[in-house]
Amino acid sequence: MYLLKSRYKDCLLKRECFIMLDQMTIDIVKSTVPVLEEHGEAITTRFYQLMFGNHPELLNIFNHANQKQRRQQKALAGAVYAAAKYIDNLEAILPVVKQIGHKHRSLGIKPEQYPIVGKHLILAIKDVLGDAATDEVIEAWKKAYNEIANVFINVEAEMYKEAASQPGGWGGFRSFVVDRKVKESDVITSFYLKPEDGKELATFLPGQYISIKLEIAGEKYTHIRQYSLSDAPGKDYYRISVKREAGTSNPDGKVSNYLHDEVKEGDILLVSAPAGDFVLDTNLDTPIVLLSGGVGLTPMVSMLKTVADVQPERNVIFIHAAVNGSVHALREEVEALTTRENITAYVFYDSPTDEDRLTNRFDVEGYVTKEWLEKNVPVENADFYFCGPIPFMRAINRALKDLGVDENRIHFEFFGPADSLEEPEQRELVTV
Repeated sequence: MYLLKSRYKDCLLKRECFIMLDQMTIDIVKSTVPVLEEHGEAITTRFYQLMFGNHPELLNIFNHANQKQRRQQKALAGAVYAAAKYIDNLEAILPVVKQIGHKHRSLGIKPEQYPIVGKHLILAIKDVLGDAATDEVIEAWKKAYNEIANVFINVEAEMYKEAASQPGGWGGFRSFVVDRKVKESDVITSFYLKPEDGKELATFLPGQYISIKLEIAGEKYTHIRQYSLSDAPGKDYYRISVKREAGTSNPDGKVSNYLHDEVKEGDILLVSAPAGDFVLDTNLDTPIVLLSGGVGLTPMVSMLKTVADVQPERNVIFIHAAVNGSVHALREEVEALTTRENITAYVFYDSPTDEDRLTNRFDVEGYVTKEWLEKNVPVENADFYFCGPIPFMRAINRALKDLGVDENRIHFEFFGPADSLEEPEQRELVTV
């Protein structure tokens, strides 16, 4: 699979992996770190305006919703800032390189597109910084970008090679038939996908995702979306469980509503090979705590079912938070596993319905709190995995840190571009 960290680390340490920068260039780039911290988002916003204006064909690749919500601009600003800060030690940003590399491989980003990005990033720096973007600064950043791009190209080349060469693997997008379509809740529907050619299906690691490429009638550009695989590996299908986003005026609403309303059993979808580095470590036998909010349960269910299959003695606590039972998906699958002694599940509803109260199918009314975690989970030695809406993730992250959980035992993934979990959250505003 793709998580051969040593291979990517070796790439970063080999001289041929990238152009070596002179000390003057390094010093100049590092001197721009405070400027990037202040003006990073303005630069990346201008960058996307310029690039899409000159290369509108790239709108077939980029997520329009993330652009509209400014999440992509913020994520890119963070990546550029990190690259500048660690330009003399790119090994330090290996996790970021890997994470972005997985996204790029899943989307089909090619080496020939990197010069386009570099050209428009430099233009954006000039536009935003004005006179502060001296010839020295621009020349240093051109050299630095070439080095950074070379690192990404080499890492992604390994990912493309592994995706295509593994048993059942492939490059690009492959045609899959929608074998089954199952409504899981009022807002979440599962799609069971099988290769149209009937050939072998590549395995994946629990927590990984696939990309779906859609051409929607009336839309000028194609849409590509990543969806976590919501079942355990080893089946003859991939399963994704998609939440319907409210409204069709935003790109995410268009895509999810199209999948819910227009895609039928027997239809063909274009799918890229599984990707992603947010995965369960099955080499460990420590207790696991899986925490999910809303549709963030999809990778968690994959992890839970995998542990049940391959580590039947490993203790797992599965915690899911939802508004109420009407939007709670895959509940029966999780409940079926709690008959095992090593698996415990808890359900949190912040606004339970009368039917929820009558059937008593939830455990706690309210939110997952630090105090509850301290009383009910093995904080001292467990590994924690969580996914869900950003406010939910911030609350969980803050609680775990307050409880003294080491960072190397905290694992999480954003749906979409990376964001920050360090910003203050208001628990009363958390909705899933």
